[in-house]
Amino acid sequence: MSQHQPDLVHFRTPTYKRPEALRRALQSMIAQTSPHWVCDVFDDDPSEAGRFVVAELGDPRIRYTANKPQLFASRNIDHCFAADNPHGADFFCVVEDDNFILPDFCAANIALARREGVEIVLRNQLIEHASGTAAASVGTMGVLDDLFTEGLYSAEEFRLALLAGIGVSNGGLFWSVRARSPLEIGYACTATLQEYLRTYSVAEPVFVAMEPLAVWAENAEQTTRNAELKAGYLRRELDLKRAVQALRQKVWNESSPDRRAAFMTNPRFTASVGVRAEHVGKALIGQQLAGHVSPLEALRLRGRGMMIRTLGRLTPEFDRFVASRDSQRSPVHPA
Repeated sequence: MSQHQPDLVHFRTPTYKRPEALRRALQSMIAQTSPHWVCDVFDDDPSEAGRFVVAELGDPRIRYTANKPQLFASRNIDHCFAADNPHGADFFCVVEDDNFILPDFCAANIALARREGVEIVLRNQLIEHASGTAAASVGTMGVLDDLFTEGLYSAEEFRLALLAGIGVSNGGLFWSVRARSPLEIGYACTATLQEYLRTYSVAEPVFVAMEPLAVWAENAEQTTRNAELKAGYLRRELDLKRAVQALRQKVWNESSPDRRAAFMTNPRFTASVGVRAEHVGKALIGQQLAGHVSPLEALRLRGRGMMIRTLGRLTPEFDRFVASRDSQRSPVHPA
């Protein structure tokens, strides 16, 4: 009788000029209570600083690749969500070089996915404040605490999280080889926008696990995520806000009337009514604001939304992305 093979987890780790942070991320994999994993490190540093770290650790489960040509941050992160499966893995996760995971991360996520019968788990992450500095410290709050409650979300309800916050956090996603949701975005945009787009890409139930078993680095001053962008900060922010506005409008229009009517007070989301009102108002979904904010505040939010729509830009690539996700979610009718 053949013996069941343990589930294999494939970590994908994008890195760029942060060898000490990379070492910590990889050591957190080595410390897993489940030893059945492999990791591909994708180094975008032309000087290949990550190569020495991988060689020094000497763990055969960790494989090193120097990106040639250089991908830059957003593409290096995005290709880690590709559907290819070179190691025949059962589960996947992206651990960026400045983040790390706690010892039970793999075992707990696999057990939860099996128990709940889901192919995607979104796991809460603690926040490391001032990451990469002498003042770095891990807090007690999780990145999902102000957005979700524990439990199973349908794809439609999960996408509504875009109107309560950002939705997906890259390092919290843990998915199986059977997942249908296309998590690789595949077009040029900031790594921040990619997370909104991944939320929109979800096409199947997601279990949100609120026990934090990973750590997300808060390091806005040091981040290289947008280093390749040539647009100035204001242009980049306006275009990001315009894309998010368009996504929120799409999600709202695709939601059922019952979900729309309940959204502002739906206890499944933990974002305050004020936060929800701000996102809804700036998305120009004004009819939901009545009874939740003053007429003056509703007017202010609509004004901000109109400014975003006027000054922000949507690219043809963005439109193609949305169309591709729409076609993948639409039922196929036989001729």
